[in-house]
Amino acid sequence: MADPTPQPELETDASPFARVPIEVTISVGIARPTIKELLHLKQDDVLALDKRIDDPVELYVGDRLIAQGELEEVEGDPNGQIAVRLTKLVDLKSGL
Repeated sequence: MADPTPQPELETDASPFARVPIEVTISVGIARPTIKELLHLKQDDVLALDKRIDDPVELYVGDRLIAQGELEEVEGDPNGQIAVRLTKLVDLKSGL
């Protein structure tokens, strides 16, 4: 049975830009090699990051932090695709 209570339309639904895709960057960590170490990197070398595998990741649009989340594997995906489960959202009412 359908919900008889109408849901309020999101403010962004009326905007012509509401359906324009944007790029979200997921930051999983930072590496800080020296220039010498960087120049000597070769295939199959490992570059250590400043975070652990289960630490939260940060989601950015441009340079603006919009959320935090946890990495997880997409359930049932045979290729092992990863995704982000959002755990904290930034209030974006003031815009990006």
